[in-house]
Amino acid sequence: MEIYILYYIYYMFQQKTKGIKISVKTIYNGTIYRGYLPYYAFSYFITIENKSEKTVQLLERFWTIFDSLNNTEYIEGEGVIGQTPIITPNGVYNYKSNCFLLSSIGSMSGKYKMIDTNSSNEFFVKIPTFQLTTTPTLN
Repeated sequence: MEIYILYYIYYMFQQKTKGIKISVKTIYNGTIYRGYLPYYAFSYFITIENKSEKTVQLLERFWTIFDSLNNTEYIEGEGVIGQTPIITPNGVYNYKSNCFLLSSIGSMSGKYKMIDTNSSNEFFVKIPTFQLTTTPTLN
């Protein structure tokens, strides 16, 4: 008999850069197996709010993913979840993605490359570093 225990632990992180506010909520979804290796499954929910007076478009993403076993993964690519959203002033864009770690504790950090659609000026927006953990921990 197999028993699956799912934990739903929520954490919220926020940061504002050049009028673009990034909020991140994380959830631990439980452990899954790929072959013989257990992976800790996390979901993260990103909210991008355009608090500026300019219309912007998200062009690229850059992630650094760490775990407590000293594994580091770098991810970069066009847009997010296959989209390059345009966000008008006071507009909001939300998306969800997932991360799988070999350890029960990790973190993610990164940035988005964006462009002001009127001036064509490109700029980076920092994504706040957020923790991925199966249980609350204190430093």
